[in-house]
Amino acid sequence: MSSVLITGASRGIGRAVAVELAGRGHRVIATARQPEALADLPVDQRLRLDVTDQDSVDRAVAAAGEVDVLVSNAGATVRAPLEGVPLAEVEKLFQLNTFGALRVAQAVLPAMRERGAGRLVFVSSVQGRLVLPIIAPYGASKWALEALAEGLALEAGHFGVKVSIVQPGAVATDGASGAPSFFTDDDPYLPLYQQLGALRGEVVTAEEVAAAVADTIEHPDPPLRVPAGSPAERALQARKQAPEDKPFRLAELNW
Repeated sequence: MSSVLITGASRGIGRAVAVELAGRGHRVIATARQPEALADLPVDQRLRLDVTDQDSVDRAVAAAGEVDVLVSNAGATVRAPLEGVPLAEVEKLFQLNTFGALRVAQAVLPAMRERGAGRLVFVSSVQGRLVLPIIAPYGASKWALEALAEGLALEAGHFGVKVSIVQPGAVATDGASGAPSFFTDDDPYLPLYQQLGALRGEVVTAEEVAAAVADTIEHPDPPLRVPAGSPAERALQARKQAPEDKPFRLAELNW
């Protein structure tokens, strides 16, 4: 069984991944900015880790011991039109979703490279391959994450490190419902925001995504990209088949 470090394990997908992997017999190192939120998880270690803080990352990785697999899951989203989203909020998304993921990967990679083995599993989104309006800042951070992950696959794959990107669609967690929104009272983009539910489509559970992550970890030769669930598979297939000369719409909108 593998030793697996999970970022963002206090809730949602990260928590479900910790439970799934522990149930399969893996040694799980659950991390979060507030480790007390991990107290009820059936894991081997519970560590404080803030992916946006280099000292925090270094301390957690040192305390974790040998890490066979990194599940890079910590992330956040916002709801805002690009015309009005505060740039500071976009910077926060990139610091967490993109740079934070790379920061932790950089911390675990040297030991994996020296051993000639390891796994990096990045929890991305279908929005790492397509764009939804009003959630475009989040999508941009995931597009960038997928570019970094593919670059790592090209670079670190030479040393026996396998890289995978797990891509769920809409997931039944509090991440979306609790996302900060930035709209004015008379915002001209509100009619578009009100149609967002139709765009997000069928919802899967965090446990379904966790099973996809665990299956990827246990696969002897995992693919680079892993759609998590049939809704994600359909969305990504539709994007592949769509023409490239116009913006892709996942669903028809009154807009």
